[in-house]
Amino acid sequence: MLSASAGPKRNRSEPVHDRCWVVGRSISRSGSGRVLRLARMLLLLGAIYPAVWGVAPGAASAQVVEEKATRIVRVFFPNVELRNKILISFEGGLVRTDDVEGYHVLEAGPEEIEKLLAAGLEVVDSPGDAPVIQRLPGFPCYPTVEETFLAAQTLAANSPGLVSWIDVGDSWEKSVGLGGYDMQVLILANASTPGPKPKLLLTCAIHAREYTTSPLCLAFAETLVDGYDVDADATWLLDHHEIHLLLQANPDGRKRAEAGSFWRKNTNWAYCSPTSSNRGVDLNRNFPFNWGCCGGGSNNQCAATYRGPTPTSESETQAVVDYMRAIFPDQRPSDTTTPAPDDASGVYIDIHSYGELVLWPWGYTAAPPPNGTALQTLGRKLAHWNHYLPQQAIGLYPTDGTTDDFGYGDLGVASYTYELGTDFFQACSVFENTILPDNLPTLVYAAKVSRTPYQTPAGPDVTALALDSTTLVAGQAALLTATLDDTLYSQINGTEATQNVAEAEYYVDVPPWNSGTPLALSAGDGAFDASIEGVEGSLTTSGWTIGRHILFVRGRDAAGNWGAVSAIFLEVEAPPEVPSLSWLARGLIVGLVLMTALMRRPRRYAAWAGNSFAS
Repeated sequence: MLSASAGPKRNRSEPVHDRCWVVGRSISRSGSGRVLRLARMLLLLGAIYPAVWGVAPGAASAQVVEEKATRIVRVFFPNVELRNKILISFEGGLVRTDDVEGYHVLEAGPEEIEKLLAAGLEVVDSPGDAPVIQRLPGFPCYPTVEETFLAAQTLAANSPGLVSWIDVGDSWEKSVGLGGYDMQVLILANASTPGPKPKLLLTCAIHAREYTTSPLCLAFAETLVDGYDVDADATWLLDHHEIHLLLQANPDGRKRAEAGSFWRKNTNWAYCSPTSSNRGVDLNRNFPFNWGCCGGGSNNQCAATYRGPTPTSESETQAVVDYMRAIFPDQRPSDTTTPAPDDASGVYIDIHSYGELVLWPWGYTAAPPPNGTALQTLGRKLAHWNHYLPQQAIGLYPTDGTTDDFGYGDLGVASYTYELGTDFFQACSVFENTILPDNLPTLVYAAKVSRTPYQTPAGPDVTALALDSTTLVAGQAALLTATLDDTLYSQINGTEATQNVAEAEYYVDVPPWNSGTPLALSAGDGAFDASIEGVEGSLTTSGWTIGRHILFVRGRDAAGNWGAVSAIFLEVEAPPEVPSLSWLARGLIVGLVLMTALMRRPRRYAAWAGNSFAS
């Protein structure tokens, strides 16, 4: 039985839905005189409205949105497969999930309810499940936008040359002079080691109400930076790879969610109503690859999945698109049939909540993408580490204009979506005790394989890496041991092929991708004949330089797949010096020797003389 989740709730003083509006029509809300005056003012300023709100001329008038009331309903699912398909297709209206009783609570309009009924699902009105919002101050584990930015700035200030904090664009509110925020990216990479380097990009909190996402990304950055020069894997990742983190991909919307709103979209006033809590664009339906192709986003401006008037219409989306195209090479044409090359580099993960899922393209169709097998292999490997369910990002219905479809479809980058945890407003105890420890290892693994994500995940992984001594005197030997495992895949949703481990090797200081020298490790039981093998090797430090060294270990399976590298530090110390004598000490010793010799001569002479006279 799946575990139950409490689910987020809306403050009952806040209306479940807002009535949408069209320029030139009244706004139906109680006490709306002030809003009506604002609407009339906007009408008078109609000529400048598009310029102020960043909408192309004619776009606003073209968006005539019908007023549609939403309902709070329970949608029952008979199995996990349908649970996940409903969650993927209707996550825009998701309120909470009860996995014990087997239902989702959705805020759904007539179109959504019609689709659910057409799929043969039981849909029951449940107004008592209306969400009650929990404000961010009740969650001390989740930093605000400003606290997130301050933490990132502090990392960069304390680790120059290793961390940088750059501006890559503006939020919508900043772009129109309403305050807002810079779109900031945190980059972790040792500037003193030459490139080019493979890259992992995380985008976080693109949907504002998903509290756990940005804190996970920040914790991942802090873990790597704190581990540099302490943990061998953190060190080589920042020396040889790059980690890019857009910690707040929707900062304007996030501030609304922090204040106690069930906010999802950005805050663009041009759509729905300037005062509506349903205004804005769903940024994860606004990306340009196959935007609006397949009914996977709404054209209703007040809908949770409103895709915007045009692809990349929003400044936040544009910033992400521009940045991805700047840091990742274009490795495939933007069609739907040509695969990226097997040795393509780069991994992109868009961090969301909730659902405990690892998703990969396509979302707009059930057909697998050209690199579908390799994406599935990496997806299952990532899901092994966080114990989530891996699957292609298609639910009961398509989603289009999404981040992961863009990352793969436009650039050929291995692209994924994580759905963290079981709640939008996850309890801090769950975040700190489950989500963090489960997901930090999967992000580390994603960083490790970002050099060749379509190849490396098929190989065995290194676990239990150890030395019998991590500090040696030069010339001494150490025993290096590890376990190579070719079976570390999630088997929750299908079975990944595994092979026997066939070979293991280690490198001293220079990794394999930099043409280091491989040194063989042997099977602990004498033969490579199993999918999980203990390996070992005796290494001597004769001729090694004094100081710390890093050992890179990897394995190959019988199908020829080399797995991800893991590393360990070894410290080599100089032999103890023999104490040297000063010239004064040496002189005293020589003097003592001479005096001893002279004192012995008279005794020998007296003995000789006595014997001679006696004879």
